[in-house]
Amino acid sequence: MQALSGLATAIDRFNETVGRITGWLAVAMVLVQFTVVVMRYVFGVGSIMMQESVVYLHSLLFLVGAGYTLYHNGHVRVDVFYREAKPRTKAWVDLLGNLFFLIPVCILIAVYSLPYVSQSWSVLEGSKETSGIQAVFLLKTIIVVFCSVVALQGLAIALHALTFLTGSPPADNPYTKEDS
Repeated sequence: MQALSGLATAIDRFNETVGRITGWLAVAMVLVQFTVVVMRYVFGVGSIMMQESVVYLHSLLFLVGAGYTLYHNGHVRVDVFYREAKPRTKAWVDLLGNLFFLIPVCILIAVYSLPYVSQSWSVLEGSKETSGIQAVFLLKTIIVVFCSVVALQGLAIALHALTFLTGSPPADNPYTKEDS
């Protein structure tokens, strides 16, 4: 169980790091969007590449940051019962929910998006605009990255729940904290 707990903690740390780095994309996105607006409405100059970069940054921010959000319980949850549940009940819900719903859905999305992403890579798909970003294939790859970071975090949550339910949770297990 100690190895499983260590793996869960490593995944938590990974998503924490990825999330903190990804969070800076919000600042970049705001700055780029502000620059686009100033260029267009003050100077009368447009840039398709800069406009498309906002879409790229937005995609990266939300898709790559999804594992971080899951780690911090930031996703929408209907928690009428979960919020007041005992830690043991929460652990069961998290274990079963992640193993039977979250991880399979991530795998399903990855499997069905791989041909889409692969096709894009095979032609090195670029923007439809000549002055746009010629890396749509990279943008589409973020779908698979999303599936990976969310499924990994789902696995970490399930492992934390399992170690708690088996009675051998380490001190940093989320179910042993008072706010659980």
